[in-house]
Amino acid sequence: MTDIIRFNPQEYNKKLAEALKNIEEFEMPEWAGFVKTSSSKERPPQDLDFWYKRVASILRQLYKNNLVGVNRLRTRYGSKKNRGMKPERFRKAGGKIIRTILQQAEKAGFVEKAEIKKRKGRRLTEKGKQFLEEIK
Repeated sequence: MTDIIRFNPQEYNKKLAEALKNIEEFEMPEWAGFVKTSSSKERPPQDLDFWYKRVASILRQLYKNNLVGVNRLRTRYGSKKNRGMKPERFRKAGGKIIRTILQQAEKAGFVEKAEIKKRKGRRLTEKGKQFLEEIK
């Protein structure tokens, strides 16, 4: 059993994304290649492995924060919007990609819906924690 938070996040997410490609529940939908990740972005992601990297990042956030909802993840993946001559403003990320990834993780058995002290969200199951800790 290892603590994945101590690893370099970029290297760990790359290894996790490679491992997630072998799981059939995590498959990039057809529409994902044409959709921007946020209203603050100008174009859709150009990286072919974008979907698996985002899945890895979301699973790591769930491991780190224990209980996370879609709205918090939208804030986490948001960015500043370039508004021309006007000052930049923060915009949340779109929720469709995040919701779809969480639904795929539920099908795989890595995530479950939970409620702790009136806070609703999703958390990792034992199977999900074990999968994340196996990757080094």
